[in-house]
Amino acid sequence: MNATPAVSVIMPVLNEERHLRNSVRHILEQEYDGEMEVVIAIGPSSDRTEEIAAELVREDPRIHTVPNPTGRTPAALNAAIKASRHPIVVRVDGHGMLSPNYIATAVRLLEETGAQNVGGIMHAEGENAWEDAVAAAMTSKIGVGNAAFHTGGEAAPAETVYLGVFRREALEQQGGYNEEFIRAQDWELNFRIREAGGLIWFSPELKVQYRPRPSVKALAKQYKDYGRWRHVVARYHAGSINLRYLAPPTAVCAIAAGIVVGAALTPWGFVIPAGYLAAIVAGSVPAGKGLSLKARAQIPVALATMHMSWGFGFLTSPRSLAKKVIASRRPAVRTTTV
Repeated sequence: MNATPAVSVIMPVLNEERHLRNSVRHILEQEYDGEMEVVIAIGPSSDRTEEIAAELVREDPRIHTVPNPTGRTPAALNAAIKASRHPIVVRVDGHGMLSPNYIATAVRLLEETGAQNVGGIMHAEGENAWEDAVAAAMTSKIGVGNAAFHTGGEAAPAETVYLGVFRREALEQQGGYNEEFIRAQDWELNFRIREAGGLIWFSPELKVQYRPRPSVKALAKQYKDYGRWRHVVARYHAGSINLRYLAPPTAVCAIAAGIVVGAALTPWGFVIPAGYLAAIVAGSVPAGKGLSLKARAQIPVALATMHMSWGFGFLTSPRSLAKKVIASRRPAVRTTTV
């Protein structure tokens, strides 16, 4: 790999008028000497996303767009990969802000580790009190457990990473993203890369600012989808489940049972939901350090929304969805040598 290989930055966007311009600015201002292009795959947005993208194309020749009629993230990623041309492919979302040396650091790590994909920390940061509360919840162990790409950790091989900076050859070898995975498509692609003998590498040196969902409703939908698709992943690959993933659905069942028992049989049943409430209130205290009083007061709401929505999504994930996804399973493709 050359010291400064050319890179293609791919962005799947849908209804991203609020952050798209700033996200692209963080790409174009990277401290990187190599050639760069930005390919934005645009879904059928109901806001000014397409208009803003067109403005960006007119302003900088390095930017171009491709349509994504389905609006689905994996289809957008595949369309952008197909339209791009450089040997390093950097995935960025329309509400993600790259740190200034993100691409240079990722390219160096690809060279140093021999990995097929490297990624780092999803560093949530809010722009108001509610988003600050969600960001605190998303970067705390009481909120997301020990997930390194949320809370940090040592550089090491990983099952999957946030977003990712890929060698194009790895993407092409595996045929890109499986478009049946509406969510968790990163995990599934990285699974195939690892099955083929490739290395996925996590490093805390890589940081992407992430803008949390702007309302309780939006956060609940996001985490319900996460839980729903995590159960699909568990059925797709039985060895991928662990206690961290089982905690939210267990909490949902326990709280529901406690409320039923408390209402129908004995007030002692309410000890379970009361204990959960006490735990998230206590856990929000260290998570909210340095935030405004308004933000700190909303952290328990964010935590409960994340836990309950994730658990509900996991519990209600239909078996038929997993069967459809499993039927689309792509075997990992290994490089053949003569």
